[in-house]
Amino acid sequence: MMSRSFQRLAMAGVLAGAGCVLAMGPAEAGNVPAKTVPVRLLSLNDFHGNLEPPTGSSGRMVDETGATVEAGGAAYAATHLKQLSDRNTLKVAQGDLIGATPLISAAFHDEPSVEFLGKVGVTASAVGNHEFDEGYAELKRIMNGGCHPVDGCSPAGEWKGADFSYLGANVIFKRPSRAAEQQALDALGGKNPGALRALLKDYGIPALPPVAIRWMNGVPIGFIGLVTQSTPGIVTSEGIKDLEFIDEVKAANVASKLLKIVGVRAQVVLVHEGDQVTPNQSPDACAAQPGAGNRIATQVDAEVDMILSGHSHQAYLCTVTDPKGGTRLYSQGGSFGRVITKVDFRVNVKTRDVVRSSVVADNQVVTRTVTPDPEISTFVQTWKDRVASVANKPIGKITAEIPNTASASGESPLGNLIADAQLAATKAGGNAQIALMNPGGVRTGLTYPSSPAGEGDGVVTYGEAFTVQPFNNLTQVVTLTGAQLKTVLEQQFTGGPNNQAFTKILQPSSNFTYTYSTSAPWGSKVSDMKIDGVAVTDTQSIRVAANNFLVGGGDAFLAFRDGTDLWSGPLDIDAFAAYFAANPSVTPPVPNHITVVP
Repeated sequence: MMSRSFQRLAMAGVLAGAGCVLAMGPAEAGNVPAKTVPVRLLSLNDFHGNLEPPTGSSGRMVDETGATVEAGGAAYAATHLKQLSDRNTLKVAQGDLIGATPLISAAFHDEPSVEFLGKVGVTASAVGNHEFDEGYAELKRIMNGGCHPVDGCSPAGEWKGADFSYLGANVIFKRPSRAAEQQALDALGGKNPGALRALLKDYGIPALPPVAIRWMNGVPIGFIGLVTQSTPGIVTSEGIKDLEFIDEVKAANVASKLLKIVGVRAQVVLVHEGDQVTPNQSPDACAAQPGAGNRIATQVDAEVDMILSGHSHQAYLCTVTDPKGGTRLYSQGGSFGRVITKVDFRVNVKTRDVVRSSVVADNQVVTRTVTPDPEISTFVQTWKDRVASVANKPIGKITAEIPNTASASGESPLGNLIADAQLAATKAGGNAQIALMNPGGVRTGLTYPSSPAGEGDGVVTYGEAFTVQPFNNLTQVVTLTGAQLKTVLEQQFTGGPNNQAFTKILQPSSNFTYTYSTSAPWGSKVSDMKIDGVAVTDTQSIRVAANNFLVGGGDAFLAFRDGTDLWSGPLDIDAFAAYFAANPSVTPPVPNHITVVP
């Protein structure tokens, strides 16, 4: 049951600390057909600031025919969005629009990417975990406007804020501030602190708008935004220390009731959580392997008509069963602006609900065979020019492509290289003996051919290096015992107490080797650890370098928190650049530091 205090707060249209609960759009004028009206949704997910066409494997997509084609790029996406739009269209997104972005966006705190999405008409988006990369306060600045508190205004002047609504129904305050509580009390007339306390007990104070309502052809469409509940484990903890990320299904069901109270029956969940797929499938196939996304898609209230997802960077179109036995769409559209999900449906004018039998979905690949949108091309070029002096600066050379594709052991050549760079950067000041790199922090590979900037084959620019690891994490060193280091490595695998969702193999520096067993039980999988060929004992002290995300326990590597004698070094990107400066011609490392046995 929804508490009456929550209902009154919702109806008052006030959200403590975040603005309005209901981000309302104006009703459209025009004739309304007697029975049903058409609505089209166009959605993007996991754009990650790819204003320029992404390169390498990140810029390719399998299309409906099974062919692999070049895809993505803001100007091409803009053209496809225009071609797919009609007067019945609403454009939405499923998070990670910013964060882990190329330098053209990251150098300006992703303001260019958010502006682009506003220019092409996105009206509402779920927050993703990467929207919290720089913390909640920075996300609020991106939403509401103002210059960056440290770096000031970008070359474009004072930031005006996003032109669309960011939504997060399952993001609440752990300990609401006095101002947030007072804002909620004001919404209740300031005379019922008991009702506020009941609200806090049952649901908490939302830190972001949970829903948005947009009108189309005389009917309201409600959007519920959700982000993966695992967010605290995959972003830096300091920036979200005042937030709690509650179960997605629970939050969606509360938000669905809220929409129903105000007469909104056509309901769409935008969720930044998804599933993996069988590789090399058509983007229109239902190749998703049921996981965290499927749980949400099948368990949220039957009032919800469709689930548009993100996070896993896959493309799929599925039909799932809701709790009352009805069918509904569950989809995702890849990543990096390479796919647009188009959903057509009709809404019954009398009931204001979606006619589910009318739902037709299609994942459209953003091919580069169309004419790029001239306005967006100019926009992207403007930001490219602004960052060019930094982005195009050569920092070193490679003898061949260095991919971030995992080998059978889980290592990648680029992951090993980054670990080597971080070890080199932390030896002198931090006395590091080995380094470990989280695989999710290696965002793309280093390609050998020259970029369009013309730096030459094999030349690595600062912009390319930044795209590889764009988080501006600190390199840090902690002391772990041999036994604690083994626990860290055990935490790579599922089955342990930290509920690791899937195996995540840390990328080791070249001087560290070990063996793991695929069949051994959790806690006994790792053996034969060696540093520079010397066996590691349980009691010896080891100085381990990693980025501050890992050292803080990110990606469920909680044993890092047991480390002592913390030392902080340079930013990871600076360590990477320094490694190239010290090694002018880098050969791809061989990912053979981990031995896998049955």
